[in-house]
Amino acid sequence: MPEGNGAQRQPARQEEQQGSSVFSKILQAVAMWALMQLVMKQFMGGGQKTATVQDATGQAVQVSTSVPSYDQRPQRLDDGAVYNRVPQIIAPIWPENSQVDIMVTISPSFVPNPLKQTSADKVVFEEKKFTIGNWTDARTEERTIDIPTEVQKNGTLWGHFYVGLSGALLDPTLPNYDPASAYHFVWPLTHYIPRKKEFKTRSLLAGKEDAVEEVEEVQEEQPSGPIITNYYHPNISLSFIPNTGSMPFARTHPAVRQFLRLEATGARDGTGQNTWYYPILFVNTFWQLKSQMTIINETIKTMPMRIDLNNLAEWKFKTMASIDLSAKEAARAAAFGNPLTTGSDGSEIEMIKEIFLDSNPILLGITIFASIAHMILETLAFGSDIAHYRKKKDNVGISVRSILANVFMQLIIFLYLVDQSQNTSWMILGSQGVGILIELWKITTVVNVRIRPAPGSIIPYRISFEDKHKLSETEEKTKEYDEIAFKYMYIAGVPLLFAYAIYSLIYDTHKSWYSFVIATLVGSVYAYGFLMMVPSLYINYRLKSVAHMPGKAMMYKFLNTFIDDLFAFTIKMPFLHRLATFRDDIIFFIYLYQRWAYKVDYTRVNEFGQGGEDDAVEEKKAEGQKAVLPAASEEQIVGTTSEKASGVEAGKVKKRK
Repeated sequence: MPEGNGAQRQPARQEEQQGSSVFSKILQAVAMWALMQLVMKQFMGGGQKTATVQDATGQAVQVSTSVPSYDQRPQRLDDGAVYNRVPQIIAPIWPENSQVDIMVTISPSFVPNPLKQTSADKVVFEEKKFTIGNWTDARTEERTIDIPTEVQKNGTLWGHFYVGLSGALLDPTLPNYDPASAYHFVWPLTHYIPRKKEFKTRSLLAGKEDAVEEVEEVQEEQPSGPIITNYYHPNISLSFIPNTGSMPFARTHPAVRQFLRLEATGARDGTGQNTWYYPILFVNTFWQLKSQMTIINETIKTMPMRIDLNNLAEWKFKTMASIDLSAKEAARAAAFGNPLTTGSDGSEIEMIKEIFLDSNPILLGITIFASIAHMILETLAFGSDIAHYRKKKDNVGISVRSILANVFMQLIIFLYLVDQSQNTSWMILGSQGVGILIELWKITTVVNVRIRPAPGSIIPYRISFEDKHKLSETEEKTKEYDEIAFKYMYIAGVPLLFAYAIYSLIYDTHKSWYSFVIATLVGSVYAYGFLMMVPSLYINYRLKSVAHMPGKAMMYKFLNTFIDDLFAFTIKMPFLHRLATFRDDIIFFIYLYQRWAYKVDYTRVNEFGQGGEDDAVEEKKAEGQKAVLPAASEEQIVGTTSEKASGVEAGKVKKRK
């Protein structure tokens, strides 16, 4: 027994020794790294931060990134240093937690007027001793402003911002103005935004003369290029960005660089490469939605204005500034017909902002969770659907006509969404396109798609759908039930389609005949599209089984229908597409009833030769028979296994409970 205990303790000791050796190696590596860092700092000047930059002549030079404070700046450059007009490293000019005075005036001119000559109604904001970096310090002013005549005639309303250390002189036009203690900049308070193209609609039954007159009026009203309109938003948010520190000016993001105000006199440190910048005052237009803006014209005399002043974290500032700039660039590119690098015209960002501002926080949290669940479920549904059709070796229970009709319907919906692209999110379009591709692939798994000659026809060739193999009795019944279901669907659907088309032609207006056809077809699809699932439900009813259905894919899709119901109230989409999200719920409840009525036992092979756990059990039994009965021939075992796996040979089909 002692020997046995010693033998048992030996592996434990080896594991302890191995664990301690690994731990000691980690400690040695950390100690070696710390020692190397110490040596580099002591003997190689690790504390001296340098960077390689190009001077005014284009030559690479080493400059120090440790910029001295503005008060300690040298009177002249170091020996051999060259003045660089474009600074490399910029550092804050004022100490952190400085108290500042700020004044904002409005004017139709870019050139500042002396503050003494500025009327009181033009001074829209004035605060003193605001502490940069004090997160609890926030100021607000509200007033009504008069819109200048120049701005009413498509001019720009400029905001003049005067910022200085507490008690400093803010007016740059005065002779004793000190740029070391104050700065001034100009920022537009109105926005020139291209209008979205509005498509003119007309009654297609109007006479030719009326149509020609209407087209001529439209051509006279609409210019060739985009329509740029002057917009105004009443809320202005101003935010100081504390603790920004030194930064490389040349490598700063353009969204951030537009808010950097460099030292006004052009002073440099001893290297001639570095300078200082004033505190960043972020004119925050991120939450200024176009839907909340007002178009400025000659009828607008006065407008309200609210200005908020606070401190904002640097990461929030960089995130909001970059998103806002990219959205505006995308909208500008879309208006002028340029290619969109991001695949969006900026309307999606606007839509997300509206959701954040207008939605209840609880509903917003549910929507975010539902969005993630929607993408996951949609991916799982696509994958499960593909896996089901790849494994399926027969056409039992499959409505081929439903798949073909589904392709046509999905294509009609896609064309309608493209036709209404100004009201459609790219997420909706992408999902619809992937669905079409999967439906097209399904056709190739069920039938052979062939191009055959068509003698005596106008078109020399035709597309033929041929069976992959000779249909079994159950597959023939499936085909028969499919024909019966579609016959009654045609009887019910075609008159409704013509009635809807006549109503739309008489009472609705359309952009063109193409738009009328697409709108009529998609209206029928949305209204009666759930009928495409009726043949499958009818086949389930006649076969008294749902075993042939892709169960996982169906559950994923139906769960997505309830998420779509939630999206219908939050995501931007056409009204008919929103209405159609509720129709699939009806099919879902009918399918649930059929699953309850026609029980499925997944531990046994179903009546269509699709196995559950039986395949693995039979394989184990076959292996056991080989081991116990070596005299048995391999052909006998294979034959036995194939009969049990198919479940349809020799009348041994097991009905599911």
